[in-house]
Amino acid sequence: MIAVVYSGSHFADWRLAVKDKTVATFKTQGINPYLNDEKFILQLLNKNINLIHHAEEIKKIYFFAAGASSPERIGMVSNSLATFFKNARIFVEHDVLGAAIATCKEKKGIVCILGSGSNAAFYDGKKIKPNNYGLGYILADEGSANWLGKTLLKNFMNETLPVTITKRFTRRYDYDRKQILEKVYRQPHPALFLSSFTDFYSENREDVYIKNQIKAGFKKFITNYVTPLLQDEPSAPVFFTGTVAAEFQDYLLETAAELNITVSNIIKEPINNLLKYYSNKN
Repeated sequence: MIAVVYSGSHFADWRLAVKDKTVATFKTQGINPYLNDEKFILQLLNKNINLIHHAEEIKKIYFFAAGASSPERIGMVSNSLATFFKNARIFVEHDVLGAAIATCKEKKGIVCILGSGSNAAFYDGKKIKPNNYGLGYILADEGSANWLGKTLLKNFMNETLPVTITKRFTRRYDYDRKQILEKVYRQPHPALFLSSFTDFYSENREDVYIKNQIKAGFKKFITNYVTPLLQDEPSAPVFFTGTVAAEFQDYLLETAAELNITVSNIIKEPINNLLKYYSNKN
């Protein structure tokens, strides 16, 4: 049996399979080594009945996680998994590689993630070309759920939202300035809070202001990351993955076209393509 996992900060998609037969499909809370330690990971694993039931049967784990960007963080996740899955060989990699395999398989391409956070990279068919992107929710994450939430909250507190959007926001959340600042600056995991407002954008997607904010984030993302990658690799196809890319794909395609970028494909969840890829290899 193999386990294939694709994890963002909010949740992780799990698939357990024997050859081409899927044994279990489920989600857990996300595992991000920037945010979580070994104790948290082990507690999470020990709460899931699917994992408890199949732990000894799993022989290989392919785990792709946001934040798995250094040997130290990869090692921490690997150690946690090895403690729980005692009979398994474990492979931990960054979520960008997982997205690349899911979209490009073994061909080259530019892979973009627009989910809770955002990132982009060139994939040569085997590995990701290193770059200086992926700076997180404070310094980057343009176009992501984090960026959209941060923009919404900032404009709400600065009283620059349109009146109709302000009324809808206060009815939906009932947050005041003090509560927002408390959640952002004093409570743990502010990135999870910031990325929790995607539903509000979805509910109000037809509003001109909301549409323009979404497209502004996409424009920043494409201009800052995709365009430079295309300058180095002009023939590479461009792929997008992630909940924000999929939810607002009409606005994403519109923005890309305005910037003369052709998007080859958009997939919401890489996990199913990853499962197919690794099932064929085992």
